[in-house]
Amino acid sequence: MAKKKETTSMIDSLAEFKEFKGISRDTLVSVMESAFLNVLSKIYGTDKNFTVIINPERGEFEIWRKRIVVGDGEVVNDCDEIALSDARLLDEECELGEEVNEAVDFNAFGRRAVINLRQALASKILELQKDNFFARFKDRVGELITAEVYQVWKREALLLDEDGNELILPKSEQIPGDFFRKGEMVRAVIERVENENNNPKVILSRVSSAFLLRLLELNVEEIENGLITVRAVARIPGERAKIAVESYDERIDPVGACVGMNGSRIRGIVRELRGENIDVTTYTTNTLLFIQRALSPAKVSAISLDTESEHPQAEVYLRPEEVPLAIGKNASNLKLASLLTGY
Repeated sequence: MAKKKETTSMIDSLAEFKEFKGISRDTLVSVMESAFLNVLSKIYGTDKNFTVIINPERGEFEIWRKRIVVGDGEVVNDCDEIALSDARLLDEECELGEEVNEAVDFNAFGRRAVINLRQALASKILELQKDNFFARFKDRVGELITAEVYQVWKREALLLDEDGNELILPKSEQIPGDFFRKGEMVRAVIERVENENNNPKVILSRVSSAFLLRLLELNVEEIENGLITVRAVARIPGERAKIAVESYDERIDPVGACVGMNGSRIRGIVRELRGENIDVTTYTTNTLLFIQRALSPAKVSAISLDTESEHPQAEVYLRPEEVPLAIGKNASNLKLASLLTGY
């Protein structure tokens, strides 16, 4: 058995690292074998005759070298061949042309070999960790997530999910009025997953339309069950939002279901969105009627559509007293109606 206390303790620490970082035992063993063979290749010029056996549970490993027995004085390639007299020190009964296995003492290679092995393992483990991190999150864009605030900076906040993964919530993706403290639990959606220069990052958002949609699914049972569909969402984060919903069951009022009795369902969402006022309207394929509903609470007198231009436009005619309502504070009602309808 070829063991060294320093190397063994390193294997123990890597086994512990695996537990926390989600690297499987088979992958860890494969990485260790590759690292050992890489060091042996640098020492001997090849690793083709070496076998590494690792037991990560016990923190033990063996290295075996296989060579063909040739006559004394006939060794041409020391990596592939061993003289008969030397071979019989390992196996008294071996004969010419047979293969003999020799245990290799890694301790004999000195401290430099151990350092090289440690560096190769650390580099490969870090690479695997990054690959696993990216693979776990790349297909979760748009998913609602709850994470704990770990650190808050001027431009972003660092959050940790239940598995200890680091997630970034930039200031630009925070709702105006958001103020976080360390240890606070925060909801957001996964906006995107970046992997620039093999440095994966998960970017969260609380200002995207997807965040409002996920909150609706969480609070409105009929949406989660597919009885009501959210056809469009428009937001001015922290100020106002409009959503268009449609029911496939005539017995269900989609607007009433989303708002809840006495506003019970929508109220929790409004709190989560820092007081963002949410207008819920019924979707329709009748474009004129949909635009009219989108401009609520203003009452529209007439609408003229221009669908031939690159960006479809709608000219809306209102009584003078309805114009301020149609525009809204800071033109918010007009902006949201445009976003909601696409006109």
